[in-house]
Amino acid sequence: MPIFKYEGRDKRGIKVSGKIQGETKREATTILREKGIAVIHINELTGILYREIKFGQEKIKLRDFVVYVRQFSTLLKAGIPLVEATNILHEQTSNKILKRVLHHVEEGLRAGIPYTDAAEKYRKVFPPLFINMMRAGEAGGNLDEILDRLADYYEKQNRTRQKVKSAMTYPLVVGSISIVIVIFLLAVVVPTFVNMFASFGAELPAITRFVLWLSSFFTHFWWLLLLVGIAIYVGLTIVLNNKELRYYFDYFLLKLPIFGKLLQKAALARLTRTLSSLFASAVPILQSVSIVEKIVGNEVISRVIRQSRLSLEQGRPLAEPMKGHWVFPPMVSQMISVGETTGSLDVMLDKVADYYEAEVEATTDQIKSLIEPMMIVLLAFVVGSIVASIAVPMFTIFEKIG
Repeated sequence: MPIFKYEGRDKRGIKVSGKIQGETKREATTILREKGIAVIHINELTGILYREIKFGQEKIKLRDFVVYVRQFSTLLKAGIPLVEATNILHEQTSNKILKRVLHHVEEGLRAGIPYTDAAEKYRKVFPPLFINMMRAGEAGGNLDEILDRLADYYEKQNRTRQKVKSAMTYPLVVGSISIVIVIFLLAVVVPTFVNMFASFGAELPAITRFVLWLSSFFTHFWWLLLLVGIAIYVGLTIVLNNKELRYYFDYFLLKLPIFGKLLQKAALARLTRTLSSLFASAVPILQSVSIVEKIVGNEVISRVIRQSRLSLEQGRPLAEPMKGHWVFPPMVSQMISVGETTGSLDVMLDKVADYYEAEVEATTDQIKSLIEPMMIVLLAFVVGSIVASIAVPMFTIFEKIG
């Protein structure tokens, strides 16, 4: 946020000066006026020391956004006007990015701009789904109902995401700890025995020779491992930012033995829940499908949704492209077909979303119960092998000394 240097007079007429933050000169002047300072001069500081450094995109965590939407819904249900509700949320939020954005949204509302027009300028904070459903709420005059539905939607999305993250995090953490332990043993512990084994002169077991070779490799070529890590990071960045490569990467993830099914169920839960919320909020079907295509988070599923959108544009059913694709189980396409036929697509999609959210919860619990003992056994095997490679020759030495 820009910093301004000002000179002015306080309520007693005493000359004051200082620095203040504000998005614009006008905003900084308004803040000073509210503090009782009559501004004489105010200028933006443009030196390099006063420039704001930003890392990455200004996004807020889903958890913070869930809290904001739920509180917004509660305030509107209590009969508090939209402007006052936005002001209250702006004052009480602890997220700096959201605080700044809500301040600008409030300014827009006080200037007579509709909420969605004011919020749409900050697309990194307010997702397309949120904007489109809120716009439908403004048009239908049921903004409190839409916000309540949005709050339920984002809470369920956050819960599902946390479940998937917890299932994926455990093996990653244990795996990382295992790698650190192995590197420590190979780089610090094993080298202390090298000279002793060399002076012993006898033929070492195969496992000992292999561990000593690994230790020598880690000690002399650690920089190569660092380069491999950097190459993997750069490669993943390129893949995730290229749609064609991202398709094959997502395809690979969906075909993983244990986690593939979990990721597929989570993506289907997100897809059906989002479509259900959009349809129930009277967002046009083509617009709804187009939104889901962009936010589903999996390029394999996104391409099928794109085909479904084209199918709708040509007057064919939404579920037609889904029926012949492996990523959509028969239940999903059949439920969507029934919903299209009976005119209750939002209800059917809601039931499918409930089913897959329950499946994600059950699958994550199963994965945790399976992964925990497997990782412990793997860690014990790796560390035990290194210890055994040192211990076996030691026993031989002790026997000869004896």
